[in-house]
Amino acid sequence: MQRNFYLAVAALGLVGLTGLVLTLGAQTASSEKHAFTPDAIPYGPPPPFLAPGAQLAVIEGNPGAASGDYTVRLKMPDGYRIAPHWHPLREHVTVLSGTFKVGMGDHFDESKMALFPAGSFAYLDPDMHHYAMASGEVVVQVHGKSPLQFNYVNPSDDPSKK
Repeated sequence: MQRNFYLAVAALGLVGLTGLVLTLGAQTASSEKHAFTPDAIPYGPPPPFLAPGAQLAVIEGNPGAASGDYTVRLKMPDGYRIAPHWHPLREHVTVLSGTFKVGMGDHFDESKMALFPAGSFAYLDPDMHHYAMASGEVVVQVHGKSPLQFNYVNPSDDPSKK
């Protein structure tokens, strides 16, 4: 009788443990859609309005949608430049790695750029004309309201027009 009791407890424990493992597995798969480790960021080529050489990952939302929130990461090689441009909606930028150089105005002038090391944060209000450059490999995270629009001060700087 005592042996049957222990077998029943063991069987129930095994069923419970199996259920727990399956539940944890299901939760991990579900949470992976909303959480990323650095090595799992889905980088790909940048959109046409950015020069080739960088890599872009859409982390959240759709930057091209008519509305909603978006979060993207831009990985740039050393010396990568973004010509003077502006956005019609506020842009929030966090430097995750490297040193990001940013200047304000209509003309790219490296001598007037401020240095933003990893951990820096800035937001740019609509219509602020600015330009940027990577010093070393740089990764920035940008978030804001869709649609993300790039308006180059000088239309000939727009890589999608070349």
